[in-house]
Amino acid sequence: MTVRAGIIVTGTEVLSGLIRDANGPWLSEQLREAGVSLREIVVVGDRPEDLRRALDFFSDVDLVLTSGGLGPTADDLTAEVVASWAGTHMELDPALEERIWAIVNGLRKRIGGEEAPMRAGARKQAHVPVGAVVLEPRGTAPGFLIGASPLVAVLPGPPRELQAMWGDAVETEPLRALLASAGSLEQRILRFFPLSEPQIAATLRELDADALPFEITTCLRRGELEVASVYDEPAAGAYAAFEEELRARHGEVLFSDDGATIDEVIAGLLSGLTIATAESCTGGLMAGRLTDLAGSSAYVLGGVVVYSNEAKTTFADVPAELIAAHGAVSPEVASALSAGARARFGADLGIGITGIAGPGGGTPEKPVGTVCLSVAAPWGVEERTVRLPGSRTDVRDRTTTVALHMLHALLQRR
Repeated sequence: MTVRAGIIVTGTEVLSGLIRDANGPWLSEQLREAGVSLREIVVVGDRPEDLRRALDFFSDVDLVLTSGGLGPTADDLTAEVVASWAGTHMELDPALEERIWAIVNGLRKRIGGEEAPMRAGARKQAHVPVGAVVLEPRGTAPGFLIGASPLVAVLPGPPRELQAMWGDAVETEPLRALLASAGSLEQRILRFFPLSEPQIAATLRELDADALPFEITTCLRRGELEVASVYDEPAAGAYAAFEEELRARHGEVLFSDDGATIDEVIAGLLSGLTIATAESCTGGLMAGRLTDLAGSSAYVLGGVVVYSNEAKTTFADVPAELIAAHGAVSPEVASALSAGARARFGADLGIGITGIAGPGGGTPEKPVGTVCLSVAAPWGVEERTVRLPGSRTDVRDRTTTVALHMLHALLQRR
C-alpha cells in the first residue's frame, strides 16, 4: 500500500526566514525511511486561516504532520485549529495539566518567573482535542494524534522535542498501524565532482529519465553534483540499469555511490595519517571543515590562518622573497604553505590555500575568485589554480570543496 503524507510547518518566524526550518527536512527523511511518500512541505505563519487552508490542501493524503504552534502564548493556535478542522473541540485534561505544571514549575525554580502566568500557560497547553490520542510532552507541550483520513499528527516546534516525540508517535496507535501498512522506499545518492548541471541534464534527457518508474532529483551542492533517486521494490531493476548507465558515462568523476559526502570519504581515507593546514583567503574554513566530523582529532593536528604576508612568513615559513617574486596569490606560495603546514605540525599531509575571495582585490591577471591550492604528502603533491564564481562566501566555501577533492586524489595515489 502506498501511504501519502504532507508536512505543515507553522510559525511566522520560519515563514519570514528568521528561523530556518529544521523540522520539515528531518520529518521528510523519517517518512522516507518508513516507506511513506511525501507530497509536499508547506510553511505557514501563525494565522488560523492559513493553517486551515494547508489542512484542506492535504485533505486527500493519508497522513499530515504539523510542527509548531503548541506553546503557552496566544499565537500558539495549532491545537485549536486542528481540533476544529477535525470536527471536535478542546477540553482541559486536569491530570495532564498537573504533569505539565510539574515540568514548568521545575523550570521556574531554576530560571525564575511569576507563578500565575506560568500556571496559566500550563493550563492552556493542557487543553487537548476530545477524541485525540495524547502524546506526552517532551518539553512543556503535549502533541496528539487525531482523525483517520487523514490522520493528523500534531508535534511541537523545537527540533529536539519534535524528534523525541516522533519516536513516541510511531509506537502509538493509530500511527503505528498506518506506518506498518506502508511499503518500503529505497534512496540512493550518487555524488560527482566535477560534473556540471548541463552535463547531467543532457545525460538524463538521453536516458529518457522522465519515463523511468522512480523519482530522480539533481542538486549542485558546494560545487558537487548530487543525483538522488527514491524507488520502491518493483522499480529496483530499473534503478540498477539507470545507475549502470550513469557509471558508464560519468564513472571517472563519481566519488561516492553510497551517499557519503566527500568529508566522510576523506575521513575514512585519512585513517593512520595526519594532516595540517595553512590558509589565507579561507580564513580557517578548511580546518573547520576537516574538524566538522566527530573523531577528526585522530588525524587533524592543527592549522594556521596566515592572512597577511608577514603571517605567511612567520607562521608558515613562506620565504618573503618568494612572495615578492610571485605575489601572495600564486602556485609557488600555495606550495610553500602546504609544506610549511606539514613542517610546523609534523603532519603527513599539508594543505596550503591562498586566493582572492573578493569582492575587491582582483586584477586582470588575477581576478576575484582566483585561488591557488596545494596538497602535499610524502608520496606526491596536488596543485591547482582555479577561478571560482560567486560571492565571497561562495568562493571561500567552494575552495574547501576543491581542496578536499585534491586531497582525495592524492590519497588514492598512496
